[in-house]
Amino acid sequence: MTNPVPSNVLPGLRLRQRFPLLALILERFVLSIVLLFAVSILIFGGLEALPGDFATTYLGQSATPQAVANIRQDLGLNRPVTTRYVEWLGNAVQGDFGTSWASKNSVSEQIGKRLGNSLFLAGFAAVISVPLAVGLGMFSVHFRNRMPDKIINVISLAAISLPEFFIGYLLILFFAVKFGMATFPATVYDSMGFVERLKAIALPTATLVLVVLAHMMRMTRAAILSVMSSAYMETAELKGLSGFRSIVKHAAPNALAPIINVVALNLAYLVVGVVVVEVVFVYPGMGQYMVDAVTVRDMPVVQACGLIFAAVYIFLNMTADILAIVANPRLRHPR
Repeated sequence: MTNPVPSNVLPGLRLRQRFPLLALILERFVLSIVLLFAVSILIFGGLEALPGDFATTYLGQSATPQAVANIRQDLGLNRPVTTRYVEWLGNAVQGDFGTSWASKNSVSEQIGKRLGNSLFLAGFAAVISVPLAVGLGMFSVHFRNRMPDKIINVISLAAISLPEFFIGYLLILFFAVKFGMATFPATVYDSMGFVERLKAIALPTATLVLVVLAHMMRMTRAAILSVMSSAYMETAELKGLSGFRSIVKHAAPNALAPIINVVALNLAYLVVGVVVVEVVFVYPGMGQYMVDAVTVRDMPVVQACGLIFAAVYIFLNMTADILAIVANPRLRHPR
């Protein structure tokens, strides 16, 4: 007969046995924090390893060794890398990303404005793409191996194959240049009304929707088809439950976990992947801000944008894992 585990031994094991759901959620949270810390090291170290520096780029042809040394001293670049990293990370945790080397403005204030624009664009694209993708996925399953299903699959495969910038330029060519139905560039400002703002972001929103819609729809279709082959779905059909009703009522809820994962990953892409779309449409968001900073090697801005993008992506992935655990009874009660 084995002795019981003492109360002061292996608290993590006892927590997993008594509260398996809470233990899984805490595990995902801790892993996300560790991953974000590792990413911060990669961001800071990777930018430090790049050839050249801001002082040389800023001074241009007049970059004498003494002038470069003076700017590096003013910016604190002559201090050890580990010291600067610890100071940067400590300030970043408090929401202070320092001062832009190029504009001398607060990076946090500039990011606050830009991040709101990026989240507005990504959020509006998500409001359109998520329900449309789930609905088209169920519609495709209902007509599987028939003409509507084949048409949807061909169009979605073509959309996945085209890069974002190509889709964006096509939309600009037809809807802004030839037909004049949309505005370009996608300029927004604080005093802009809500309707005017929606009109301004019509083309970048359409680009993001086309990029993520196809992937979400195909994965939704695959998840529901996997459930449709189960025994209880065959029983429901034998009892006379109509095809589309059985998909909505029985198949879709049981395929919720993989659908949530796909949706969350694409939402993360919407926020992080707006860089290319914002540059194409000259949209004043985080992506455009980061690209502008890269051209002049404004490291505080690039580091801040990279860390925020990484945090959003990791947070949405963590949310997807937690929602999948909650939605799946087998994960809620692991053996």
